[in-house]
Amino acid sequence: MKLSANTILITGGTSGIGLELAKQLHQRQNTILVTGRDPNKLRAIHEHIPRVQTYQSDVSDPAAIAALYERVTNEFPDLNMLINNAGVMRTLRLNGRIGLQDIGREIEVDLLRPVRMIEQFLPFLKTKPHATIINTSSLLAFVPLASSPIYSAAKAGLHSYTQSLRIQLHDTNVTVIELAPPATTTPLLENLGSDSLNSKNPIVMNVEKMVRVALEQLEHDTAEIRPGMSNIMKLMSRFAPTFMLKQVNKSITSDLAKANLGEE
Repeated sequence: MKLSANTILITGGTSGIGLELAKQLHQRQNTILVTGRDPNKLRAIHEHIPRVQTYQSDVSDPAAIAALYERVTNEFPDLNMLINNAGVMRTLRLNGRIGLQDIGREIEVDLLRPVRMIEQFLPFLKTKPHATIINTSSLLAFVPLASSPIYSAAKAGLHSYTQSLRIQLHDTNVTVIELAPPATTTPLLENLGSDSLNSKNPIVMNVEKMVRVALEQLEHDTAEIRPGMSNIMKLMSRFAPTFMLKQVNKSITSDLAKANLGEE
């Protein structure tokens, strides 16, 4: 896959993996469009990467997605790549006290948001000679973390959806990619407040390196990009699923359970 001279829309591109994708793809001579909810973060991007175009938008709102589509496709008719990256991760105790509305937050943000973005942008992308959709899932799509049950389920759902989308678009000009990052040095991980998951832990991957590895695999047309521990997790979960489930939840569930919320 050619990773230059593209016009790329990245949701949740104001921090973490999304911001690093914006930086590295900009360095490869692409036109980068970034969405985010925080106007201060969007302004900060302009200070560091002046040529990046920013859009304040809450893409968890279907009406906001439709409005974003009208603006982006009118202003950048060469758009040919969509990266669904925005996400939220919480640690939750399933005790019946979360509330019926709030319990589904990660499903809404991490699963329905990218599904709606694709539903809105897909007809437009099909008009391009070559187009790409990248969905950012997680290593937890393969093995759930019990202390983040809804997030894990949402990412597993996104993994499944992406596989189906790839099959349905097989004979079209649209390539479908899944990026399943491992634990990565981002604000999302920091906000979880875990003593186990920090930059000194060998299972945690530096975000700059993770994105660099991901883009290298993308250049080689890898359909399911699993940097670092994500690749091991996927393979081991197939051969020893019960063992991997216990191992993932053995050492870090207790201190993650003390945390409240992570978002990027």
